[in-house]
Amino acid sequence: MERYDLLYRLYEEFDTEQLRTYQEFVDLFPPVDSPVALEHWQTASEELDALKAEIRSAFPRTGDAFATLASLATRDQAFTGLDLYSTYGRRVNVLVLDVDETLRSAGRTDNEIPRDTLHLLTRFHEAGVPIVICTGQTLENVKGFLIQGLGNELVHSGTVSVVYEAGTGVFTPGHGAETKQLLYEDLDPDIGTTFRTLRSRVLSEAPDSLRRGCHLQGNEFNVTLKPNFETGSDEAHAVVEEALVYLLDLLDDVVGGVAGVDPDASGRARAYYAAEDPEIRGVLAARDADPAVDAAAVPPAITALFERIDVAYYEADAAEVGSRELNKVLGVEAALAVLGVDDPFALVMGDSKSDLRVMEWATDNDAGIAAAPAHASPDVLDHVRATDDLVFARGDSGEMLRTIYALNRLADAD
Repeated sequence: MERYDLLYRLYEEFDTEQLRTYQEFVDLFPPVDSPVALEHWQTASEELDALKAEIRSAFPRTGDAFATLASLATRDQAFTGLDLYSTYGRRVNVLVLDVDETLRSAGRTDNEIPRDTLHLLTRFHEAGVPIVICTGQTLENVKGFLIQGLGNELVHSGTVSVVYEAGTGVFTPGHGAETKQLLYEDLDPDIGTTFRTLRSRVLSEAPDSLRRGCHLQGNEFNVTLKPNFETGSDEAHAVVEEALVYLLDLLDDVVGGVAGVDPDASGRARAYYAAEDPEIRGVLAARDADPAVDAAAVPPAITALFERIDVAYYEADAAEVGSRELNKVLGVEAALAVLGVDDPFALVMGDSKSDLRVMEWATDNDAGIAAAPAHASPDVLDHVRATDDLVFARGDSGEMLRTIYALNRLADAD
């Protein structure tokens, strides 16, 4: 209990709120050419140093760690960090972070990663913690905003990796021949044929309501229909449900052709994926689109391909078909191998089912902890709440990063 007693004393005896105010001002002060503003910054910096010196003096053994901890984390964040350290007995040695609706959120941050979050990432980098950005976006998009937000030197430091397009490839600058790994090169030809055919037909054969109401995203091994309406709206909800049923039926026809099985109007894909995913089953029931056959009746040649293809439904956001052999887990494993993280204990942050697989991988392998925004997929939230309950508000990924930074500083002080 000594650690808890020391932490309690830290937050009771010192003005940690003022300390954090000074630290935030010093860290995020914009570059300005104003003598008055610079003098204000200098005063805040001196006050910050003085408060930290008081903490160092009061805690001879843990003073450095506690001074940094109190300047960045609230009392609740610090105690949550200590609870995590007491549970797992180790520090987080890699960050695995989704971007959209996790690091940034259209709901609160104008779709930009907040400056506070970016600064926290630089702190982890300076502390020697590698960063794996794990996203469905293209490599070009990710490189652009990372360099803009974190700086070219950090991104190309050799300790940052990007798993892009949900596992299609991995980019880890500064690692020679391993800098760019194209994971799709080892895919079976049948999967390639399935996705090429699916992508070529998905819009041309769609009903008018979907052609008007959706647009196509993804890549050669991912076909995603996104609504042309505000995410979460009633219109988006309806068109995404329609898109899911359409994608299931189109996938049924395409896979049947690849497998050499005659077309069947009984709804083989509907049956298989409804049995796999209760959300899909619920959408089919709501749209009076239940399959006419049981999943057990799907021909083995069809099932063998379905087992390698993922169908995902994101309520009022997207309907998606992707390769299970190209996923974020494989991408993360490849990134960690290049980064040299052979015994990972990761913070995995994300909001979608593709992120859930990484969280489950971390749990199953004692390789980390999971955190998610409160608006994440229900399955993601179920997993996070059943493990360490690390749920944060929309647009506030910085809260969780501060908690994990607190965990690491407490581990350093132990």
